[in-house]
Amino acid sequence: MAKKIKVLAVCGFGVGTSLLLKMNIDDVFKKNGIDADVTNADITTAASCPADIIFTSNELYNQLESKVEIPLIKIDNFMNLDEIEEKGVPAIKKLL
Repeated sequence: MAKKIKVLAVCGFGVGTSLLLKMNIDDVFKKNGIDADVTNADITTAASCPADIIFTSNELYNQLESKVEIPLIKIDNFMNLDEIEEKGVPAIKKLL
């Protein structure tokens, strides 16, 4: 059985934009047959949340980079499913 990847979608407060990013990641992964547990969180708790990979914005990427030892994916536009797919799918497949 394939490993189920734990993905974290991170924004400043862990509510609005990270939830939107989470839903879009779910859609992209479903389209690509990737079984992942995607949750959303705020920047403060992101470093302590158990995850295999984090998706976040350019602004928060730099803050998280020194706090986590897992792959970080920088997403410029949380609404752009093509960008999420282009950057996220290859990164996830490396973890499987």
